[in-house]
Amino acid sequence: MKKDNNINNLMGRTGAVQTLKTKLQARREVKDAVCAVLSPALAAAIASAGLEDGELTLGVVGAAWASRLRYVTDTLRTRVSRTLSTPIERVRIRVVPAPPAAQKE
Repeated sequence: MKKDNNINNLMGRTGAVQTLKTKLQARREVKDAVCAVLSPALAAAIASAGLEDGELTLGVVGAAWASRLRYVTDTLRTRVSRTLSTPIERVRIRVVPAPPAAQKE
């Protein structure tokens, strides 16, 4: 029996990989909704975003950007909640290492 080593076929059949792809797409949608609300400079500082159990968690590339983001938390929560049609009760902001592309700039 010949094994099928085509990576696309392997990834399509694996349930765990499909689950991961679904979660990644959901996080991408949340990040896009967050960035659409923010100014371009502040949106560029968002490294990651996720929404779980009514908590919006944002990964920001620096402490200064996290501080600026805290000033617009209420507006952000309201607008993103409306965009995603999901209640957001809390916003958590975390400083994370900058992605490699942002470090080069």
